[in-house]
Amino acid sequence: MNNQEKVFDINDIKLIVGLGNPGKDYFKTRHNAGFLFLDSWNIQFLNETKFKSEISTVVIDNNKLLLAKPNTYMNSSGDAVVAIAQFYKINPSQILIAHDDLDIKLGEYKLQFNKGPKVHNGILSIENKLSTTEFWRLRIGIDNRTDELRKNINGSDYVLGRFTEDELNKLNELFSKIKNFN
Repeated sequence: MNNQEKVFDINDIKLIVGLGNPGKDYFKTRHNAGFLFLDSWNIQFLNETKFKSEISTVVIDNNKLLLAKPNTYMNSSGDAVVAIAQFYKINPSQILIAHDDLDIKLGEYKLQFNKGPKVHNGILSIENKLSTTEFWRLRIGIDNRTDELRKNINGSDYVLGRFTEDELNKLNELFSKIKNFN
């Protein structure tokens, strides 16, 4: 399928998964941008061990969506996604994965089908477990390495660093725009 032909419609989505790492050590880190996106909905999540995730639901345009935050670490996100998708019989094309993207500037995003960052271990895990790349990605920009101190930080260290309050404010503004899904 040509990626240009696939147009996003929230009514086609059944599951939104926010990627991140569980635990207080990773709270508000850049790698947890997917968790932060789901947290911005201000809804209650319940721990569902059979799905290896915290789960909730939301209704958008009369479409009931499952929301999930995997309790697995980033590199094993696919375990949680496949457990949910198989149980609820959700096709990969009905899944939206919200994740951090170091290739995109902080405050920007891309909503794409079958296309993601050059390297993201959470996405790779999901692709491997679903045996396809044909799902939606909400690529949340986290790159804010503009000053001399942060310019030389390698990517893996940078994504595990915490957002500043200014960066979190910028993200929350972005999340408000994204949730309109227009």
